[in-house]
Amino acid sequence: MQSYADFKSLNMLEGSRKTLIPGVSFYRVSKASGRQPLLYQSGIIVMGQGHKEIHLGNETVCYGPGDFLVLGVPLPLECEAFSENGLPILGLSINVNSTLLHKLVNLLADERAQSEGYASPTSNLDLGIKSESINNALDDTIKRLLHVLHNDIEAKIIGPALVEEIVFRVLTGENGHILFDLARHDGHYARIAKVLNRMHHDYAQSITVEGLAEQANMSISGFHRAFRQVTMETPLQYLKKVRLSKAKELIISEGLRANDAAMQVGYISPSQFSREFKRHFNTTPRSLLN
Repeated sequence: MQSYADFKSLNMLEGSRKTLIPGVSFYRVSKASGRQPLLYQSGIIVMGQGHKEIHLGNETVCYGPGDFLVLGVPLPLECEAFSENGLPILGLSINVNSTLLHKLVNLLADERAQSEGYASPTSNLDLGIKSESINNALDDTIKRLLHVLHNDIEAKIIGPALVEEIVFRVLTGENGHILFDLARHDGHYARIAKVLNRMHHDYAQSITVEGLAEQANMSISGFHRAFRQVTMETPLQYLKKVRLSKAKELIISEGLRANDAAMQVGYISPSQFSREFKRHFNTTPRSLLN
């Protein structure tokens, strides 16, 4: 990963940068950071240097070099990043698009129906984020992905096939069900994922738990229970964190005033927005513009 940073002149990067391989981003920050709220998108994350601790409710998930993180759904969480020996923190994030996921899941389902080559994934509803050790096969694929990133033509032509192989390796691993169950439209996990997609798209609209439960075709109590199992949050807590994260993005990237950002993400009361923003991020919206 450091070699890629050298190749692309990214040694001053603070954050993420898209690579030439669709869905793959390179991440670099120069130093550690304390525990802070972040909104993680779904996908696969591989650390090359440094390590992180993710806090979600009472759960703590740790990962670093030799591990990968798989997220079936976007999650608002708190993250703490640690550098080692003063070296920058490096990583790759891989977005898993639904077309590729359904293609691989259907092929694996057919294989499982014909043989015992792969164990059937668990049907139990699970937390939507897991850390797992990288096995030899996955390690080899990641190294080949990093290798082709050093050649722009190879990245464009060979890169997508290597992403497909990585997703396959994850699907057939210990926590493959995190992604596998997303493709099962009738399963509770896929229903919650569909609702979460709506919340991330329509966060500025009026959203009720009753409406979300109806979309998921579940009772309100069943929906509430399933939602908490996947996200460790209630639906309204989750929505609030999405809105606050989106507002922070608007303030930083577009320079919006707090009141304008609040309105754009669905808040009616500016004072309520300011209170909840300070409680969540431990800073005021105004301070982000200083």
